[in-house]
Amino acid sequence: MIYFFISATITYIFGSLPSGVWIGKALRNVDIRDYGSKNSGATNAYRVLGMKYGLLVLLADILKGYLPLILAEKIFNIQGNYLIILGLIAIIGHTLSIFLKFKGGKGVATSLGVFLFLFPNGILIALSIFILILYFTRYVSLSSIIAAGCLPFLSLLLPMKLGMNRPFIFILTTAVAIFVIYKHKGNIDRLLKGTENKFKVKN
Repeated sequence: MIYFFISATITYIFGSLPSGVWIGKALRNVDIRDYGSKNSGATNAYRVLGMKYGLLVLLADILKGYLPLILAEKIFNIQGNYLIILGLIAIIGHTLSIFLKFKGGKGVATSLGVFLFLFPNGILIALSIFILILYFTRYVSLSSIIAAGCLPFLSLLLPMKLGMNRPFIFILTTAVAIFVIYKHKGNIDRLLKGTENKFKVKN
C-alpha cells in the first residue's frame, strides 16, 4: 500500500504541472491566463501562443496523464483498479493544480493521456468523434463535451485492456465525463447564446 500512496503523490504532482502557464512564461514571456478564455489548458495556449506552442502544451498535458501510470505500473508494480484510481488523481491534479492555487485546465488532454493507457481502443474512438465534430462545427468545447460523454458508453461496449476492470473503467469514464462537462459550463452557456469562439487555424 505504501507504493500506491507514493505513486498517488507523484501522480498528483505530475498532473498538477501547469504546462500551459510555464511554457507560455518560459518561451514567450506570456501568462496565458491573462488572455483569451484565461484558461491554463492547451486550447487557450493555442489561441494565445499559436500552433507550435499550443501543440507543445497539448503534448505535455497528455503526458501528464500517461507517464505517471506507466511509472506506477513498471516501477511500483501497481495494477488493476489502483491504476484506474491513479488516472483519476492525474486528472484532478490537472484541474486542481497545487501550483495554481487549486485551479487549472478542464482536464480533456490529461484525460486523453490517462485513457490512452487504461482504455486505448475507447479513447481512439472518442478522439475520432472529437475530430469529426470539430471539423464540422469548429467548436473545441462542444467536441470535448460530446467525446467525453461517449466514453462511458464505449466502456460498456468495447473490449477491455488486459487487467482492466470494466465496472471501474465505467465509473471512471462517467466521473470524467461529468467533470469535463461541469468544467465546460461557461462554454455551454456561450454555445447556447451563440457567442462561443470557434477554432481557427493559427501559425
